[in-house]
Amino acid sequence: MSVFRRSVKIRDCDVSFNRKLRPSCLFSMLQEASIDHTEELGAGRDKTLDRGFLWVIARQRVEIRRLPEYDEHLTLESWPGEMMHVFFPRYYRMLDASGAALLSASALWMLIDAEKRTFIFPQQEGIFVPGETTGNEISLPSGIRAMPAEEKRKFAVPYSHTDINGHMNNIRYIDECENMIPQTAAEKDLKEIAVEYAHEIRLGEEMEISLGRGSDGQYFFSGDGEMHYFSMHLQYSDRE
Repeated sequence: MSVFRRSVKIRDCDVSFNRKLRPSCLFSMLQEASIDHTEELGAGRDKTLDRGFLWVIARQRVEIRRLPEYDEHLTLESWPGEMMHVFFPRYYRMLDASGAALLSASALWMLIDAEKRTFIFPQQEGIFVPGETTGNEISLPSGIRAMPAEEKRKFAVPYSHTDINGHMNNIRYIDECENMIPQTAAEKDLKEIAVEYAHEIRLGEEMEISLGRGSDGQYFFSGDGEMHYFSMHLQYSDRE
């Protein structure tokens, strides 16, 4: 069974003032595990980056039982699902020292042409990642419904938010959204994250980030400008 495993220690730079893992740091860990495992499975940079193809995430979701805490030792697991046309499904779990799952996640990855900025058909380019079924998969991310906006703010992509693909990195979206609800993030436990990256946004480009509130600790975000850039749903619950 092709399941990638990595030992992780939660460092001080990975947590916020409440000593819990920052969601953006979690996303970074998942992203790095995905890339490293894909390279092990034979779809490394010689098949992708060196040929002008870039890995991007289209959608992702996380179900959280408990966010890891500072100085905790964990095991991160990741494995690919069966390829779906242009999409590469991928699944994740993060386990505590006793082997209990603290969170589970899923994502839809794809490859785009670096120059044309359009998706490619991987099998036509000889790129294949074999899928696995472990029984620990959660449902793949789906579309996110819109909510009426209660708050809006302008945002321009700074240099520090860009990545190797030449656009705003996916981990930065949740940082910017969390910044709009700091009190909620401090007083509640984050239980679910869902993100849809509709279109890339690049250095210096602007968008308006809107926030809508649902019932029972639900928050909905949308990034829009010349086009729709992203949607996000965060679900919080009261601490027990």
